[in-house]
Amino acid sequence: MKIDRHGKAKVLTPEEIGRLFTSGLTTVRDRTLGAVMLYTACRVSECVTLKIQDVYDSRSKVRPELNIRKGSTKGKLSTRTIPVLDELRHHLELYKPKVSRDSYLFPGRWGRGHLHEDYAALIFRRGCKLVDIEGASTHSCRRTALTLMSNARIPLRVIQQISGHRSLEQLQEYLDVEASQVRGAIAALSMLTPPSVSSKKNDLVDENHTELFTEF
Repeated sequence: MKIDRHGKAKVLTPEEIGRLFTSGLTTVRDRTLGAVMLYTACRVSECVTLKIQDVYDSRSKVRPELNIRKGSTKGKLSTRTIPVLDELRHHLELYKPKVSRDSYLFPGRWGRGHLHEDYAALIFRRGCKLVDIEGASTHSCRRTALTLMSNARIPLRVIQQISGHRSLEQLQEYLDVEASQVRGAIAALSMLTPPSVSSKKNDLVDENHTELFTEF
């Protein structure tokens, strides 16, 4: 459930991510599921439809890049290739995907098909509930990753290449604005203060200083 967020999933803090991955997501599979979404900024539907060969090579080694197939993307726009960070590699090396008939990274019940995205969402919500994180969903991983990249001043065109959004306008809907950024933006307006106002302030200080000096 999203609380007072106008339908937008919560952007997670580093402290919340730490709690989620240590105490909320309790199995290797669930932590790997969360890590893939967080460290690739992919949608939950893209995550659960990954094939084993999209992530591991023929020797079962983690590939340097992860492939999100065109057919799994929203709108089926194009295949995306995402570099695998060491943090994600750690989870993928611990995870031993079961070879199923359809070779999905996260197979469904009895090895048929892939893990349903609604069940993946349920796993994530349960994990958040265990560590008292409110307003979060699987979309929080995507929003957190994209917002972090934006705050690091990565060009929006580059972020769009990673996120797979059709347009920059759609991408910007995902990005969260921190309170400190708003305060900094408002503080920048101090440059609009007319010089005459600043001079009057300085004159007032000088007058007060002179009066105090005269009394002595």
